[in-house]
Amino acid sequence: MPDSARLQLPFIAAAQAQKHVTVNEALARVDAMVQVTAESRSLQSPPLVVGEGETYLIPAGAVNAWQGHDGEVTSFLNGAWAFFLPLPGWEIWVSDEFKRLTFTGDTWINNALAVSSNQAAMHADIVEVDHVFTGGALEQTGFVIPSHTSVWGITGRVLQTITGDLSDWSLGVDGSATRYGDGLGLGAGSWLRGLTGQSVTYYNATRLDLTANGGSFTGGAVRLAVHLMRFDLPFGD
Repeated sequence: MPDSARLQLPFIAAAQAQKHVTVNEALARVDAMVQVTAESRSLQSPPLVVGEGETYLIPAGAVNAWQGHDGEVTSFLNGAWAFFLPLPGWEIWVSDEFKRLTFTGDTWINNALAVSSNQAAMHADIVEVDHVFTGGALEQTGFVIPSHTSVWGITGRVLQTITGDLSDWSLGVDGSATRYGDGLGLGAGSWLRGLTGQSVTYYNATRLDLTANGGSFTGGAVRLAVHLMRFDLPFGD
């Protein structure tokens, strides 16, 4: 008997014996591919230890049991790898990246809000960084804000009490030291929600400035999350 068109679910043949075997196999495939969660999309070889139902998105250059299945979705079912060819519109949550992927028919797109017929895409992303204070009146993160993105706001939480002789602190960027917050708290658990009235576009990768008001930092740690939009170009002919 042929399998179903989309998920290759096995059909029960007329007068088939042990129908439960076929039904259970079909249910296992539905369980794997409905509300799909993939462990990773970076492994090129199957893991040595794998649990029943674990699912992976196979990258290019896969080897061993995954060889020849680049770009497919695989799930470990009934002691063996089952392979699924994704169709346009499929969505997968990738656990080790905390990202939702959408398949366009040609590629997987991260966190897409909208995709055109020529695969121009609008994405909503969050970039997180943990900053540990080392000392001084001004500290900077690495290049947290990616180039050519529009930022709507930055949220954060103090992970470890910020120490020093400062009264409070500010968060911003070069040229606007308080863009995302001023008079911010020092105690562990203190939080910030720095929103701008409209999105701010950054054409170059940008650092965040953390300014000690009235003194200097000596220690502590804060977690910052940059909430942004980015935009992909359409494909050419």
